[in-house]
Amino acid sequence: MTRIIWIIAAVLVTFTVGYVGYSRYLTRFVELDEDAETPAHKYEDGQEYVPSKKSVLLGHHYSSIAGGAPIVGPITAGAIWGWVPALLWIALGNPLMGAVHDFVSLSGSLRHEGKSIGYMIGEYVGRSGKNMLLWFAFLTIMLVVAVFALVVGIVFNKYPQVVTASLLYIGLALVFGVYLYQFNGPFIPGTVLFVAGVFAAVWVGLQYPLALFAGDYPAGTIVLLGGDGSWVPGAAALGGNTAGWIPVVMIYAAVASALPVWVLLQPRDYLSSFLLYTGVGGAVVAIIVGTVLGTSTDPLVIDSSIGAFEGFWGVEGAGLAPLFPLLFITIACGTISGFHSLVSSGTTAKQLNNETDARLIGYGGMLGEGLLAAVALSTLAVAGFADPEGGIGAALPNFAEGGGMILTSLGVPATVGEVFMALVLCSFLLTSTDTAVRLGRYMMEEIVGTPAGRTDTGLNLSIRSIVRGRYTNPIVQIIPAYLLVVSGQWVVLWQLFGGANQLLAALALLTATVWLANWDDNKQLVSTGVPMAIMVTITVLGLSILVFYENLYLNLIQGGAATVGATISSGVQMLLGLVLIGLALALVRLGYKNIRTVRRGPEPSAVEPGDD
Repeated sequence: MTRIIWIIAAVLVTFTVGYVGYSRYLTRFVELDEDAETPAHKYEDGQEYVPSKKSVLLGHHYSSIAGGAPIVGPITAGAIWGWVPALLWIALGNPLMGAVHDFVSLSGSLRHEGKSIGYMIGEYVGRSGKNMLLWFAFLTIMLVVAVFALVVGIVFNKYPQVVTASLLYIGLALVFGVYLYQFNGPFIPGTVLFVAGVFAAVWVGLQYPLALFAGDYPAGTIVLLGGDGSWVPGAAALGGNTAGWIPVVMIYAAVASALPVWVLLQPRDYLSSFLLYTGVGGAVVAIIVGTVLGTSTDPLVIDSSIGAFEGFWGVEGAGLAPLFPLLFITIACGTISGFHSLVSSGTTAKQLNNETDARLIGYGGMLGEGLLAAVALSTLAVAGFADPEGGIGAALPNFAEGGGMILTSLGVPATVGEVFMALVLCSFLLTSTDTAVRLGRYMMEEIVGTPAGRTDTGLNLSIRSIVRGRYTNPIVQIIPAYLLVVSGQWVVLWQLFGGANQLLAALALLTATVWLANWDDNKQLVSTGVPMAIMVTITVLGLSILVFYENLYLNLIQGGAATVGATISSGVQMLLGLVLIGLALALVRLGYKNIRTVRRGPEPSAVEPGDD
């Protein structure tokens, strides 16, 4: 039988070649200069623009970009089409497309005062293009907040031990921020002390699990509220405990996004990065050790329920699921993610201490997410997966259970390893959620106009101030996100999130291509232009299937939407899908027009005929 170590080996080889070779070329290509002043220094305000140590910023960036999608996507795609197609897209697409996307988004933002990709494209194609992209990004952010809060609620319900550990490490991060930035405590001793505290929080979580409402939990779980939570909005579809955690997570994200980055975001992401590195790196080491020494409790081989290749249309029962384009959209963040362009050109660009740090943080950070996707695929392979249509609810337990089996290679009990991997997943999600809310504020600040280095509290109650305010904008985001989740249409949210996220990646690559074309006539456009064309094609085809086949044909013409609510939902999906397609094509047209103009030069003026 095939051993899962081949999945990790393939990824490590291609990622190493990409980082050592291609990222070095890209660093020279965009002319990163270690002596140049970065936006973090130019606009330093102690709030958003804060120069950060490379290791701290890498922890924040990696924690922010890695969420549930690079876990759910590879697991679901591997189960439907087989582990080989999923592995190939991760191993090849990540260093050639995803890491390039993140790197050029970060590098471009550095040259545009730490502004977002929306601002960047507006510099070259005009205000209409800028506003289209910014509004699209803002709406995508709300989908991200809704989906990630939902997934955190699912994990908290499945593993109440994770709730306690998460609360403790957030508290530790607040103290660590004060220790570093207010008391100027020594960095390395503080790191050792507080990282030890994070891992101690894992042990405390195992001893004292925490839940909101009664349910089927481990012995000793502390239940905070009486009853089963059936009165909570969304409880009928999600269960009382899951539905109860969702608003708690959203409120946390709103508060965290309004705080200065040094208070919680930087120290928490830095501390949690050690948890994340241990989870991903520990799984990789465990696979190698378990394969070589045979120390795992279960053989680390690919389960018979997972095929190498299940055919172009996937396993029976998955419905119409053509490998092209749906595999690429399903895997999503494991290979390329538009959300990363918002992180790179949003929070990360405002904290970069040195331009040359962009290579490790932008390109290397995305390779780290690809490694997470490979680990997720490995957990699927070793544990098996009988329900490829189960989506979020089926994929998340698979990651924890498979991860627990893998960690037994290092002598970790399977039950402990399972909870630890669930905590790793939750750490990714929590950091991504509140970073997303902060990014949504940045998008709105650029839409309504806010000078670089300045923020608005939003408390003077004017509409313009409220929608961009540090304290009020998060409310503008989380209320509609919460309503979307509790409406019962969260499955729709996941589909739209996937399509919108991949489309945003295409538009970020378009932005980078336009920037390079305007920067220098001799700059090659292949590195960004080819991935952009591929992603536009994949996304438009994928959204077309969602619009015309799943909704128009199956739900409306064939009567699959049996209720009035389902019919309305299908109509909304069709409308949003068509808007996304139209937006993409309109922006591609504007970008192509700009590139053609700057590369051809101005049209020659007409010459008046001479007298003779």
